[in-house]
Amino acid sequence: MHSMWKGAISFGLVMIPVRLYAATEQKDISFRQVHRADGGRIRFRRICSLDGEEVLYEDVAKGYELPTGEMVVLTDEDMADLPLPSTKSIEVIHFAPAEQLDPILFNRSYYVEPETAGARAYVLLRDALEQSGRVAVAQVALRQRESLATLRVREGVLVLDTMLWPDEVREALFPFLEQHVEVRPQELAMAASLIDSMTVDFDPAAYHDGYREALVELVEAKVGGRELLQPDTVEIAATPSSSLADALRASLAAAQEASAAGQNDNTGRAADAGSGKPKSLAGPDATGRSVGAGSAVRKSLPVGGSNEAKAPAAKAPAAKAGAAKAGTTKARKGKAAPAVADDMREAAG
Repeated sequence: MHSMWKGAISFGLVMIPVRLYAATEQKDISFRQVHRADGGRIRFRRICSLDGEEVLYEDVAKGYELPTGEMVVLTDEDMADLPLPSTKSIEVIHFAPAEQLDPILFNRSYYVEPETAGARAYVLLRDALEQSGRVAVAQVALRQRESLATLRVREGVLVLDTMLWPDEVREALFPFLEQHVEVRPQELAMAASLIDSMTVDFDPAAYHDGYREALVELVEAKVGGRELLQPDTVEIAATPSSSLADALRASLAAAQEASAAGQNDNTGRAADAGSGKPKSLAGPDATGRSVGAGSAVRKSLPVGGSNEAKAPAAKAPAAKAGAAKAGTTKARKGKAAPAVADDMREAAG
């Protein structure tokens, strides 16, 4: 990882020199805009709307448009004069209980690494924060923008979470909030039971981006020139239930049935383990999605509107289909994204 900011944490009279690293990254697959006929990249030029001439990058400035249509031009010199008191410091303002912070305010996360000279003070702040159960509320300027932020501990490392300012959060003004919607006690009780039956410990590793994986497969298939197999579509019942209570009752029954099936399956796995037969504890279904109580509930819940199942594409001969599936499995196990990127670069070159 490359550090994207260097400064210091200001903690009372204590200064802790640190570096910031982006803690997250988007795994989206990037595409280029190209000419459909020959694959040539589409390039854009900066054209002035007044004289029609192309403008060099060094001649581009920031402009603020007034309601009258007039433009106020701001130069780099103008922007440099703006005060950013926390440019090179993460200034701790105060401390607060973590539960008082609304998650909607959080924006980006950064790992905070101490410089060698500040390691002892860093560990002191980290341990004190962890023992207190609080987070540090701070201000920091990143990329010429001052932000509210918090410092918290994650797996032995301080994490800086930049936050939105309160006036950047939109108010939820929806008409139903002004209406009196009655919920019967028995419906509420069944909903609570449904929540209890579907409650499990959260494991982020159990989820994956199925769309991105399919997109990687699609690109690999294009590069390799092989035929794609269309997965079977999952039909979802579209018939509306007679009442909310019926839908909750059916959902609860489906969740309990799935839970019982899971317990029986675990018993079978334990028996197989005792007999020396290895068996997977969890895995995807035929469509590549994780199977659990939530899946059973989604299939039984009524969905408004029409859902038309897509007609499956014509299937390839058995030999070709087997080869394609084998290639797909091998690509998934080998973390295909980097290979796809290399192939795309080679194709583009």
